[in-house]
Amino acid sequence: MSETPRLLRALAGETLDRPPIWFMRQAGRSLPEYRAIRARVPDFLSLCFNPELAAEVTLQPMRRFAMDGAIVFADILLIPQALGQEVWFEAGEGPRLGELPSIEAMRDAVEGSTAKLASIGETLTRVRAELEPDRTLIGFAGAPWTVATYMLEGRGSQREAARAYAYDHPDELDALLDVLVDSTARYLVMQAKSGAQVLKLFESWAESLAEDVFERIVIGPHTRIVEQVRAAGIDVPFIGFPRGCGALVEPYAAKVPVQAVALDTQATAAVGKRIQAGGKAIQGALDNLLLRAGGPALDARVEALLEQWSGGPYIFNLGHGVLPDTPVEHIARVVERVTGKPAKALAAE
Repeated sequence: MSETPRLLRALAGETLDRPPIWFMRQAGRSLPEYRAIRARVPDFLSLCFNPELAAEVTLQPMRRFAMDGAIVFADILLIPQALGQEVWFEAGEGPRLGELPSIEAMRDAVEGSTAKLASIGETLTRVRAELEPDRTLIGFAGAPWTVATYMLEGRGSQREAARAYAYDHPDELDALLDVLVDSTARYLVMQAKSGAQVLKLFESWAESLAEDVFERIVIGPHTRIVEQVRAAGIDVPFIGFPRGCGALVEPYAAKVPVQAVALDTQATAAVGKRIQAGGKAIQGALDNLLLRAGGPALDARVEALLEQWSGGPYIFNLGHGVLPDTPVEHIARVVERVTGKPAKALAAE
């Protein structure tokens, strides 16, 4: 048996006896033990910046389920705050951002931005110290275009204003993306040095982009981030997630130097197989709504995904993050089907 963790073996291109499994947003909202911690802190960002509590939240699902990977508890909007833009979360409504600083001010803030995020590095170090050696620690960042949509619009939205900005002000958007590329690369280097064994780029809002725009604001920035991280001497594998990009996922897989491509819910069996055949691992694409619904349809879809993609390097995951009201027993059922290991009952239960 290889001593290399299962998740890292899949990212290295191995076809395994069973795929590794982890879920996006597994650290957090669906678990009662998370909600107990969340009730103790004044706001969401305070939890993100508290290494002791953030490490505990990261480890909570690892104690319950036989997940092969733990993803650090943080948020994709920490970089805008580190660059000088006000960020806060409205209860029940999500993120809000203040006025966009000037490009010059943000460019001047890039070098110091990583120091402002040092607590995330401490969280990673704490988790790595507790996590079993056969389980992989994942760091992440929001990808530049997705982060820019929030920075430009001041909140989550349909992103039409940000897409219009890409056409109306291409030079200004490119300048903002360049700042985000540089700050994100520095942030990910810090995460790897702090214990992250995999780095993931979340391009959560890659949908509805024309091919040439997608090339410019998704493929280009992702490529530059990976290149900058590699230039800093970091060789951990990357997972890229261009969610919602449809047919453009294959050009993404061919052009961006990531080791795996995360697929969203709409990905077909054939698309995944072609990416595998091109030499990259795939991850995904179970519908998070189906995970919440449970029942025979969930069982059937899990079986279908295992059958269609287990012939190549594959990581079992969702097509988006765990929903807050997902029953814990549904998560446990899927993890047990993939790993053969039942969930552990917690003392409080």
